[in-house]
Amino acid sequence: MDAQTSAPPPSRDGNNPITAAILALVMTVFVGYLFIWVMTPTNVYRQTWLPDIRVKANSTYFGAQGASFLIYTFPVLFIAALGCLYLHLSKKSRDNHLKGNGNKRLAIWKRPVIIKGLGVVSRIELAFFLMFIALLVWSFATYLRIGFANITPQSAAKSGEKVWEMKLETAALRLGLIGNVCLCFLFFPVTRGSSVLQLFGLTSEASVKYHIWLGHIVMTLFTAHGLCYIIYWAVTHNLSEILKWEKTGISNVAGELALLAGLVLWATTYPRIRRKMFELFFYTHHLYILFIFFFVLHVGIGYACIMLPGFYLFMIDRYLRFLQSRQRARLVSARILSCETVELNFSKSRGLSYTPTSIMFMNVPSISKLQWHPFTISSNSNLEPEKLSVIIKGEGSWSKKLYHMLSSPTSVDRLDVSIEGPYGPTSTDFLRHDLLVMVSGGSGITPFISIIRELIYASETLKSKTPEILLISAFKHSQDLTILDLILPISGAPSQISNLSLQIEAYVTREKQPTTQQNKNIQTLWFKPNPSDAAITPILGRNSWLWLGAIISSSFIIYLIFIGILTRYYIFPIDHNTNKIYSSSSKSVLNILFISICIIITATTAFLWNKSKNAKESTQIQNMEGATPTASPNSWIYNADRELESLPLQAFLQTVNVHYGERPDLKRILFERKESSVGVLACGPKKMRHEVANICSSGLAANLHFESISFSW
Repeated sequence: MDAQTSAPPPSRDGNNPITAAILALVMTVFVGYLFIWVMTPTNVYRQTWLPDIRVKANSTYFGAQGASFLIYTFPVLFIAALGCLYLHLSKKSRDNHLKGNGNKRLAIWKRPVIIKGLGVVSRIELAFFLMFIALLVWSFATYLRIGFANITPQSAAKSGEKVWEMKLETAALRLGLIGNVCLCFLFFPVTRGSSVLQLFGLTSEASVKYHIWLGHIVMTLFTAHGLCYIIYWAVTHNLSEILKWEKTGISNVAGELALLAGLVLWATTYPRIRRKMFELFFYTHHLYILFIFFFVLHVGIGYACIMLPGFYLFMIDRYLRFLQSRQRARLVSARILSCETVELNFSKSRGLSYTPTSIMFMNVPSISKLQWHPFTISSNSNLEPEKLSVIIKGEGSWSKKLYHMLSSPTSVDRLDVSIEGPYGPTSTDFLRHDLLVMVSGGSGITPFISIIRELIYASETLKSKTPEILLISAFKHSQDLTILDLILPISGAPSQISNLSLQIEAYVTREKQPTTQQNKNIQTLWFKPNPSDAAITPILGRNSWLWLGAIISSSFIIYLIFIGILTRYYIFPIDHNTNKIYSSSSKSVLNILFISICIIITATTAFLWNKSKNAKESTQIQNMEGATPTASPNSWIYNADRELESLPLQAFLQTVNVHYGERPDLKRILFERKESSVGVLACGPKKMRHEVANICSSGLAANLHFESISFSW
């Protein structure tokens, strides 16, 4: 995420004229882009507007492809690049993003609501979802109405077909067109560093459910598209069409290969397969590369430009993540709990700033070279400027292997770890409430640790008035209570907890009383430093949004220059803009090649430039390894009491009230709160989150404001 500069940043309340103008321009282009999608299936667009645009945009440099660039590709990339500038100008300083002066109208739109079948969604998400469904219904109905209007018994007889056969072919084509509409938006939710999502107050981790839904819709429509054509060819005795790969125009074989890759990918996404055979799901998901490649060959690059923007932004994000993942992160220490939980502490640069509830993806090659797992960051970049921490509970096979590796008597003396991220919201706004009620189930406590540490920073360093905090945590077993010891950072000071009004109500649901064998000791394992390891740094430096905007705009401009030269001096002399001579597949492959080259060149240049600057900054950081023990590996394991001596244990223990053999009565607890503004945050099992959301949205308590927190453990 972005680090803060010394100059005071503009607020996001719309008072800054520059950011207000940028936002107005972005919204204008966005509305125009949506209007184009609404008009696309109509006769006005297809028979009047599009031919006129093609005449004006058609040139010896881009051919018919120029119109698609202008109508569909350019607006989205323009929004993404301009959004980067907006986010850079409106990012908040370390002292500002907690003050609760954000856009109140935007906060209302970000407030979650409960929709049956969708779960907990924000009003922004719900608005986009409803608009998208309306667009699909409108487009398909309009396509069919116009297509069927041209089919008559006379026209069918003239072509030697029956009316229903012609309607079947028309419907098959329209199913493919609607599938492409969904494909255009499929990659936006999984673009983790997306300026488009952040611009609308969304994050990738909270929007991934839309990628799942869109994926199911895309494959349903494309499968129906393919089956309808196969049936049509069968009844009209033209099954040989299945094996046709035309030099120009539509390639049937390429479409079938794309569909086959998509079906294999789709089959492994169902919950039972994904949960029981995650690696199979993970590996087959990379078939999206073949799916997109053959899809472009199937429809041609001119039509593929319609879905290009979302995938283009995803390619940039994916390549930047690849570059970041090549570097080994400097793992300093691990705190090991008896409840099969570990806290990993990494060294980070001071230039890396992230907000509470942010996540990062982690890979440990000694466990699996290909598996990447997301974890919520528990540390705070303000309170702990040189350390980044994640808490991992041994609930899956991967995390259990990690725990046993670190907790065994012959534990490792170092661990290779690669990192992608962090990713999270650009800002948070916790101080607007008088009370924060945090409801967690099991591992859901992790993001609340980062929020509590942020409020400690606000109270101790900024001297801000912080809301009271009521943490309600439910655990299965009493040994899980040791997780509460991780709420305070290792470098805690006695005043930090005393300045914060914190009350913890812990519920142990499966035990009637404390177990005599309960072991709350925390062991610390220090790792040997390795010169090749590096502190975690922002991949594009302190001004990452500006760099991302530069990559998006410059890579696309270079691509246009390359493809313009290629078309003018190689393709045009052969084809003369007829699209009937030069191979469509060859043109598509060349476009894909140039897009990839331009993204690689610009992103690599930006990455290497910032890497050199980060390296210079890293040499000035006082590494935490200076205190690392240098004795034998077995002597590096210390009882946490040595570290916790500096922590305000007595004050902290007074804030914890443990209830055995019962579950929290959430309705009673929440309705008893009489503060004027109560922020209610829920994180954990789906059933628990929905219960809390239902209580807050019941209308029986106007002071309850619900927020759903996504997390990864």
